[in-house]
Amino acid sequence: MLNRNGFTLIELLIVVVIIGILAAIAIPKFSNTKETAYLAAMQGDLRNLAVAQEAYYYDKATYYAGEIPSATLTQHGPSTGVTLTLQDVSAMGWAATATHVGTTKKCTIFIGAAPPLPPAVVDGETACN
Repeated sequence: MLNRNGFTLIELLIVVVIIGILAAIAIPKFSNTKETAYLAAMQGDLRNLAVAQEAYYYDKATYYAGEIPSATLTQHGPSTGVTLTLQDVSAMGWAATATHVGTTKKCTIFIGAAPPLPPAVVDGETACN
């Protein structure tokens, strides 16, 4: 009598196919999770910018219109990979756009008299497309 130990080739192939199916399901979900994290980073940076702009306004009676990051506006710059761009800055309001190198989506915010930047439609609220 032969006593065989181990797995047959068919059993190993079935296991490989099952692992492939599970990977095909998990990889797109992981990709969506990364993009959600990028959007959250952009929204958080825009909210931090809004707080810094208001603090600057109360000190100087106008909004900051320079480059970001800036030690004049805040000690902390945007998150890694995030670029913030100020637009339509005046003494009555401002708008900003946040982009991330990991996604093609963008987030925007506007405050006061600045014209709305799509997709933001409510003053002071961030929105992403």
